[in-house]
Amino acid sequence: MSSEEFEKMHDIYKSLYDELKVMPERISRCHGEERKRLVRDFDEKLGEAEEMLQGMDKELVVAPSSFRNAMSTKLRLYRRDLGKLQRDIKSSDPILGLSGRPGDNTYSIYASQNEQSTQAQSQRALLLQGTESLHRATQSIERSQRVAVETEHIGTDVIEELGEQREQLDRTRDRLVHTGENLSRSRRILRSMSRRIVTNKLLLSVIILMELAVLGAVVYLKFFRH
Repeated sequence: MSSEEFEKMHDIYKSLYDELKVMPERISRCHGEERKRLVRDFDEKLGEAEEMLQGMDKELVVAPSSFRNAMSTKLRLYRRDLGKLQRDIKSSDPILGLSGRPGDNTYSIYASQNEQSTQAQSQRALLLQGTESLHRATQSIERSQRVAVETEHIGTDVIEELGEQREQLDRTRDRLVHTGENLSRSRRILRSMSRRIVTNKLLLSVIILMELAVLGAVVYLKFFRH
């Protein structure tokens, strides 16, 4: 969009409108050829004002959305003002208000064109707003898709990490099972060694008792038996 071109057409329109808005009163005070001349002048300036509005419409197509929405509303108001001036001209001149008289077709055409332009501008504004809403919805969907993909990646990483932790837990459990088995074997070995120690002690006690008995018998036979 050329903001300089838009501003130039906007200034021209404002200048034309300033001239147009005082013409209904002037026409109402004039008669004869002077009235006809003013009506022709009004028609020419009205056509130029409509051309400026159409040019500004074209410039707004590529304008930023914030500026486009505000100026689209303003252009609709401008067209409404032009339509009001047309109605003022027709109401100020009974001849122009009668059907089939000179000038009536011209104003009917301009009124119809202005109404069509207003409707077209409204539809254009609605279409632009719909396009903008669709663009925002598309961006929102894209952001949601990116979040979903990132969430999926995070979920995949978490699942992989949980799998690794599960493997570590399985290995730890296996080591604990082996450790338990080793402890069981150690306890059995210790119990076996304890039984052997007790058995050895008993045997040793029996041997000591037998030796004492033999020693007592030898002493008795040597010293006390004659």
